[in-house]
Amino acid sequence: MKTKISNLVRNKFLNGTNSENKSFTIHDLPKEERPRERLVKFGEQALSAQELLQVILGRGIAGESVAVTAQKLLSQFGSLQKLAEASIEELSSVKGIGPAKATQIKAVFEIGRRLSVQTPPYKSKELTDPKKVYQLIKSKLKDYAREHFYIIALNSRNHSIVEVSVGSLNASIVHPREVFSEAIKNKAASVIFVHNHPSGDPEPSEEDLAITKRLVEVGKILGIEIIDHIIVTKNGFLSFKEKGLL
Repeated sequence: MKTKISNLVRNKFLNGTNSENKSFTIHDLPKEERPRERLVKFGEQALSAQELLQVILGRGIAGESVAVTAQKLLSQFGSLQKLAEASIEELSSVKGIGPAKATQIKAVFEIGRRLSVQTPPYKSKELTDPKKVYQLIKSKLKDYAREHFYIIALNSRNHSIVEVSVGSLNASIVHPREVFSEAIKNKAASVIFVHNHPSGDPEPSEEDLAITKRLVEVGKILGIEIIDHIIVTKNGFLSFKEKGLL
């Protein structure tokens, strides 16, 4: 009986109102049902996306519980991926999310993104295989709505994955200075370029071909080998090396 009552209160809290149309708060939940306490007891993987957002946001606003605010974020943006890509301005447009909470959300997703690129599963010598490069980086690029340009900087010991620029919906804006400053910073002997095509078409554009040619020329001057340029889509990839475009 206690469990049924507890779940009933929790469901009412997640919906944000009680029978008197008064907004529930975290303190209306039994202590063991509150997101922070559940995270401590069961681990972060036991929490729903909405509950994780509640932990990040901390509290709601007058007349609206933090659960309602978290649910509005998920409903408005449709997925955690879209939420992660939202700008400060877009996040702040949601009632209950001011600049402070918007920056908290952006900071959390950025920490996750940086962590995801710091522990690559492949050794540097294995990344001459385009399929392994694709497996390594596809989760970071395949769902982006804009073009993101990365370099994989390789040396004899390890490799680093660095985001260089974010372009428009159908164009990646990248300059050789930015690309090779990251390569030099990471002491790279060679690099692989990777960017996504949100359109789903992996074929390189004229701009892709031109910037790749320019980057290869600059790499020769600097003594940094360009191993490949890979275009990633939701359903696959195209390797410049395999297509004979380098």
